[in-house]
Amino acid sequence: MLIEKNEYHHVLETLYSKSLVLESVGDFNQVLYFYFMDAIAHIDFSTCILAYNYHNVRNKMNMEYMRWRIDEEKKGDRVYFPEFINWIKENHPEKFGSLPSLWRDIYDNSKPAGYRSFRISINPDSNQPTAVNQLLTWIEEFFSPDFIKSMYTDASLDKLFNEFMATKR
Repeated sequence: MLIEKNEYHHVLETLYSKSLVLESVGDFNQVLYFYFMDAIAHIDFSTCILAYNYHNVRNKMNMEYMRWRIDEEKKGDRVYFPEFINWIKENHPEKFGSLPSLWRDIYDNSKPAGYRSFRISINPDSNQPTAVNQLLTWIEEFFSPDFIKSMYTDASLDKLFNEFMATKR
């Protein structure tokens, strides 16, 4: 059963108005694409928990995906993504500054942010829900044309990921 609409429904409408239809996602760096979709899923889950009753079927489906992704992030080169973000911070600060702020907050080792019970938690000491404006900002950052373009094979973020991975092999 859905609860009365609240301000978080607008966030979901904004998220679901975005499209990758003009993109060739098969040409994206697959690790970057996994973490792109993963971040979008965390935004969706965190927003749905605030927009719908916890036991809503949408939230239950999201929880099933979140359980699945825990094993998926350990496959192949995906396991290096958090380390990659910190490597960019150290070696390419200008590129780090242009990454979506959710990635910078979640994966930066110097920040307390993380995914807690599958929800985005920027400040674990706060019991306040994520602000609507923050969720909208993350959505816009992830769907920025420049960011999307950077994930393609041979694009800027892909090249940095390959440079980083060369240090791992």
